Amino acid sequence: MVAPSHCSEMAQHANNDFSVSIRISCSAFGISETCYQYQAKLSTENAKIADWLLRLSTTHKRWGFGLRFLYLRNIKGFVWNHKRVYRIYRELELNLRIKPKRSIKRDKPEALSVPETINQVWSMDFMSNTLNDGRSIRTFNVIDDFNREGLGIDIDIDIDIDIDVDVDVSLPSTRVIRSLEQIIEWRGKPLAILCDNGPEYISQTLKEWTIKQQITLLYIQPGKPTKNAYIEQFNRTARHEWLDLHLFESIEHAQLLATQ
Repeated sequence: MVAPSHCSEMAQHANNDFSVSIRISCSAFGISETCYQYQAKLSTENAKIADWLLRLSTTHKRWGFGLRFLYLRNIKGFVWNHKRVYRIYRELELNLRIKPKRSIKRDKPEALSVPETINQVWSMDFMSNTLNDGRSIRTFNVIDDFNREGLGIDIDIDIDIDIDVDVDVSLPSTRVIRSLEQIIEWRGKPLAILCDNGPEYISQTLKEWTIKQQITLLYIQPGKPTKNAYIEQFNRTARHEWLDLHLFESIEHAQLLATQ
């Protein structure tokens, strides 16, 4: 696209060199006779603006148009209009090159597998909360991935595991086994149980128990809770519709509301 000023110059060139009338040359280059007759005012100031912009491009290579215009307006006291300065700035092609962002190719996440029947895959996870007196509690949640049915919410005081205590004989692993055995008594045994890589789940005690029960223990990829989305959604619902709505006086009170 040619600027009107360039079209006017070409029309004047055709008029002077080829003796073409002004009307015909203006019609040929698509400009009006007013544009043809127009003489730019303050052209010397345009040269001054260009000179300042070029000098700033040498001394401050990382400055864009905004900083250069503010410098000329606020520091040097010039009253040039920003549109005028920007037009000359663009004609000099001083605008900074914008480095394009690299498009990161991400692997499409695999769709979650949906069991075909009950007791095919269970999911389990812990949640934390507090009692009214400030004591921390943990809830152990288990659901059936087939129909997202909540199979159990077991609540107990949160006991921090000392770093010197062997994970294989830690209380949380025993608690997980106890809760699972209670569910199996009335629900039946699952083929597999899906969980994250928490210390309660990677303990040797739990692994030996699942082998004895002939249950496959499935671990999600570390740092990828979306791989265990069914239980994470259940946890979200339990927190919004149960934990956040009540103040628990005791573990028994919390367990009663969880059962209800």
